[in-house]
Amino acid sequence: MFDQISDRFNSLLQDLRGLGKITDKNIEDTSREIRRILLEADVNINVTKNFVQRVKDRSIGTKVIKSVKPGEQFIKIIHDELVKLFGDHNSDLNITNRNCNVLLLAGLQGSGKTTTSVKLANKIINQGKSVMLVAADIYRPGAVKQLNVLAQKINVPVFESTANDPIKICTDALEQAKESKIDCLILDTAGRLHVDGEMMLEIQQISDSISPKETLFIADGMTGQDAVNSAKAFNEALEITGIILTKMDGDARGGAAVSISSVINKPIKFIGISENIDGLTIFDPKRMADRILGLGDVVGLVQKAEKIVNESEAKIMQEKILKNQFNLEDFKDQLFQIQKMGNINEIMNMIPGIPGKIKNKTNMDDRQIVWTEAIINSMTVKERKNPQIINGSRRSRIASGSGRSVREVNQLLKQFTEMQKMMKKFGKMKTPKLGVRSFFG
Repeated sequence: MFDQISDRFNSLLQDLRGLGKITDKNIEDTSREIRRILLEADVNINVTKNFVQRVKDRSIGTKVIKSVKPGEQFIKIIHDELVKLFGDHNSDLNITNRNCNVLLLAGLQGSGKTTTSVKLANKIINQGKSVMLVAADIYRPGAVKQLNVLAQKINVPVFESTANDPIKICTDALEQAKESKIDCLILDTAGRLHVDGEMMLEIQQISDSISPKETLFIADGMTGQDAVNSAKAFNEALEITGIILTKMDGDARGGAAVSISSVINKPIKFIGISENIDGLTIFDPKRMADRILGLGDVVGLVQKAEKIVNESEAKIMQEKILKNQFNLEDFKDQLFQIQKMGNINEIMNMIPGIPGKIKNKTNMDDRQIVWTEAIINSMTVKERKNPQIINGSRRSRIASGSGRSVREVNQLLKQFTEMQKMMKKFGKMKTPKLGVRSFFG
């Protein structure tokens, strides 16, 4: 999502790190470049103007700290203001243990409300609370069926009704949820246009009738400034308590994500990062600012790793590395774990200092893992455990069996030999997965 804006900021920050001192001229030059970066990323013009002014004001009044380079101080100012722009602090759901907590999801047609409602239910279930979903979209063909199909994946009940009135459906659902002592009731309402007065009135009436604990605006992160304008219209009609940005794994410029919270003064609570049921993550302003500025996301990387790494297996792998016994069989297992973590470019972008270098050096491609795996699969078990025995004829056979070239086989073996040496150095570290990262770096 933030590739374009991150690349531009990366370039700017490289220049700033070389500053010997902060002057009126480099403050003005940097401010002008920041303005250009944000506007080209489709950030709201007023948000851009205010952001740049705050950076300028703080930079002019900065007291130079002898132990910190001027350029680094400048970067910290930009980082701090970006965090403020995103809302300054994490904002989780306002859910209590008393009564039934109603979550009303609202947004434009096609913004991803139905999928998000199930992702949200999954997150709440993992917190040990019970959930019921409400099929309140009676207008979109297939909406009720889609909700039921997705809900079955996480075994969550769906309240549906033959009533042709969304308001009655929601009030009936609330009554049943209370009787069943359900902790959270999530209303999947129909998508509507902010110019559609009748539909906006309907969702206002739903809100008035059930008094939701949370009214969450679902915004499509791919739609740019239209998502911001829609958020303003919905916030005037309803009392929005938070925002969920969907499709943040897409290739849009990211302007909506940067603008929306500041424009309506409401926190971004979650972002959708994939189509998977667990593809919804709590929005962290600092981590987002870090990623945009190319500073990585170590916390996010660790969280991804924790989901797939077995502690006992990690210890065994560490021992192999310490004894210099790490082979291609082990490497294949590590590749499989990386695939489970997600998109390779996304993972690389989470590593501090790596994204810019990687992108300049090579275009990372998930197929690279598949190709490497194919080459290893074409080896015998003996060859995987003892790569040094792979001579010319074996390399030709492996290339033919994997559908790759002999050159690629040679390159893999050469890089793996170099990686083995590096892995031995990394052996005392707790995460041997770093060796796999170095292979692609």
